[in-house]
Amino acid sequence: MSESLKPVGVIGVGWVGLVTAACFAELGHPVVARDIVQEKVDSLSRGEVPLHEPELEDLLRRNAERITFTTDMDELLAGAQLLFVCVDTPPTYSGDADLSRVRAVVQELPEDSEHVLIMKSTVPAGTGESIRRDVPSLSYVSCPEFLKEGTAVKDFMNPDRVVVGADEGDEAAADAVEELYRPLGGEILRTDVASAEMIKLASNAFLATKISFINEIANVCEEVGADVGQVAKGMGLDARIGTAFLRAGIGYGGSCFPKDVSALKMLAGNTGYHFQLLTSVIEVNELQKRRVVGKLEKHLGSLIGKRVALLGLAFKPDTDDMREASSLVLAARLQGEGAEVVGYDPVAAERAGSLLGSVEMATSAMEALEGADAAVLVTEWREFAALDWSAVAERMARPLLVDGRNFLDPEALIKAGFEYEGIGRKVSSPRAATA
Repeated sequence: MSESLKPVGVIGVGWVGLVTAACFAELGHPVVARDIVQEKVDSLSRGEVPLHEPELEDLLRRNAERITFTTDMDELLAGAQLLFVCVDTPPTYSGDADLSRVRAVVQELPEDSEHVLIMKSTVPAGTGESIRRDVPSLSYVSCPEFLKEGTAVKDFMNPDRVVVGADEGDEAAADAVEELYRPLGGEILRTDVASAEMIKLASNAFLATKISFINEIANVCEEVGADVGQVAKGMGLDARIGTAFLRAGIGYGGSCFPKDVSALKMLAGNTGYHFQLLTSVIEVNELQKRRVVGKLEKHLGSLIGKRVALLGLAFKPDTDDMREASSLVLAARLQGEGAEVVGYDPVAAERAGSLLGSVEMATSAMEALEGADAAVLVTEWREFAALDWSAVAERMARPLLVDGRNFLDPEALIKAGFEYEGIGRKVSSPRAATA
């Protein structure tokens, strides 16, 4: 594409910022990406990508000449008028979104700035209005991201919708943002800023609600002898419900759902409204991770001295993100019950090792399973489906598997000699625990 396309500025080169920078460069835009961490900027300038995201490294390498990484705010402001803010907004101790990084960006802008600030970071409704009061000359557009880790590049380049929120007086800025995204297709929805900010929080909260709901259904299925897979399929065939996010497991994690659900709950609470539904969504998700311990105790009795292998440690496959990963809670609970815990992840091992402390880290799935009294599938990496489970059964002290993602074939596992426990699955085997 032509290099005459508008330059794009990106503030913050974490996961969202890097994907945003790489994808706009792929579309032909010159990109200036700024971060305050010199080491990160230096490594990216050398072509070293600090995180795992499919296709991202290839995209950055292919468009290296179009992307400039810098720590200099003046270089960013001189190089681009359209500035995408992609900094973290982690939860505070109260559960509110921490906007300190966003505020720091705004404070660095000149008082007479005529740049367009485009908010990709997830912020509570009212943030844009506050920023406009601080820098009246600034044009402000809310353009929330809807990327999924593991498919972020695909999601960016093939959006199902692009939300562009702008208030009165910023229509030209919103037009410029819309122009950037128009080549990608997908519906472009124009709203006011507060509505755009709410759309992101409401979307993630609704998806998290679907996950907690199907997990509750799975728990009931275990009590009444139903199979949650069949139940979810029957529900999902209803066009009003759909099949997405109706897969039972041990709960959601990652950088978005826990943070955004909590932020929306606190945003409501700060206005005096008690969001009871989200309170339950959070509670169900926390309890779901702990139910695995009960499943293990049902087979093994006391877990003191038992060796338990955790297969997969990242919060989902195709990422090395350990934020709010179920493995963190599981490992701590198992160790609290006296178990010896060994973990394996094909991508996130280094990050996991720094967080899991005394958990033994294996270099392969087979090494983790050697001599184990039980295994828990935590992350549905494809390589686990390809394991020779008959050989695994021979190497374990007791071939017991809790499939925390309902990822594996129960009948194949039972045939290989395993005692199998899923989440809300009905398994027709005298060896399997009654679901």
